[in-house]
Amino acid sequence: MQEGKKKGKSKLKGSFVTGAIALVFLIIGYEVALFVHRAAVTRIEANRDHPDTVYIIQNMPSGEVSSEASAFFLAEEETSPEGPSAKPIATEEASSSGSASAFRRNAPHSAGVRKVREQTRRVESFRFNPNTVSVEDLQRLGFSEKQAQAIDHYRQKGGRFRRKADFAKSYVVADSVFARLEPFIDLPRLDINKADSSALLALPGIGPWYAGKIVSYREELGGFSYPEQLLDIYRFDREKYDGLSDLITCSEPDPFPIWTLPEEDLARHPYISKEEAHGIVLYRTHQPRETWTVEGLKKAGVLSEEHAGKLSKCRIAE
Repeated sequence: MQEGKKKGKSKLKGSFVTGAIALVFLIIGYEVALFVHRAAVTRIEANRDHPDTVYIIQNMPSGEVSSEASAFFLAEEETSPEGPSAKPIATEEASSSGSASAFRRNAPHSAGVRKVREQTRRVESFRFNPNTVSVEDLQRLGFSEKQAQAIDHYRQKGGRFRRKADFAKSYVVADSVFARLEPFIDLPRLDINKADSSALLALPGIGPWYAGKIVSYREELGGFSYPEQLLDIYRFDREKYDGLSDLITCSEPDPFPIWTLPEEDLARHPYISKEEAHGIVLYRTHQPRETWTVEGLKKAGVLSEEHAGKLSKCRIAE
C-alpha cells in the first residue's frame, strides 16, 4: 500500500517538473519574440528619418494619393548603405491596419515608389503647342518622362499634330489628361501669305505640286486677300479646301495698286486680262479721280462681271 503511494507521488512530481520546464521555455520564447518585435519597430522608427525610404499608402482608389502618403514621400536622392538589394520593410501603419508599406527607393519595388513620385509631383496647366513644347514642359504638364519622350519621338519621326483631336489620339494622352489640357492647347493657324512651300506641306492634302502652286499664285495676286482664293488654283477643289480651311488663316496683304501700275504689270494679275489692263489705263486717263472704283470699271464695261466680283473682295489701294 505504502509502496503504491510512493509510486503515485513520484509520477506527480515528474509531471510537475515537466510542466515547469515547459512553462520556463514558454516564457523565454515570449521574451525572445517580444525582443525581436521591439527591435524591428526600433529599426523602422530609425528608417523613417532616412531619406532613402519612401512610405506608400496602399489599398487606395486608382490615381489617388492621400495626404499621409504625400507627407511620407521623401524626395532626397541619396544612396542607401544597404545597396539596391535592400528589402522592403513594414511600417507601424502596416502592422496595425495592413494598408501601408515602406520600400527602399532603390529596392526591386522602386516601380511602386516611382508611381507615387509621379502622382505626388506638382502638375501645371499652361498654354502650349504640342508640336514645339519641350520634353521638360511636357512633364510639367503632367506627363511622365517616358510619355514625354514618346511624344517627342513621334515629332522627330515627322509626326505633326494639326488639330487638338490629333493630340487626343496619341496613345500616351489619357482622356482625363486631354480634358484638362484641351483649353490650353495652342495650335496656331498657318498664314498662307507668309508660309513657304515647306510649311505648306504640313497641310493635309498638300504635296510639293500644290505647295508650289500656292506660292506662285500668291505672287501673282500680290498676296491672298481671303483664304477662298485657293479655290482659283487649278484642280484645287472644294473638298481639298474644306479639309484644311480650319488650319489656315490669311494676313492682310499689301493693297493692290491698280490705279498706278503700268499696263503690262496690270495684265499679270490673275483677275485682269490684257484687254482689261488696257481699258483700266484708258479709264484712269479720261475719268475723274472720284470714279476710280472697281464698280466704276464694271459699269464702264472695262472689267467682266466675274473679274470685277473677285477684285471687289481684294484689298485695293486708294
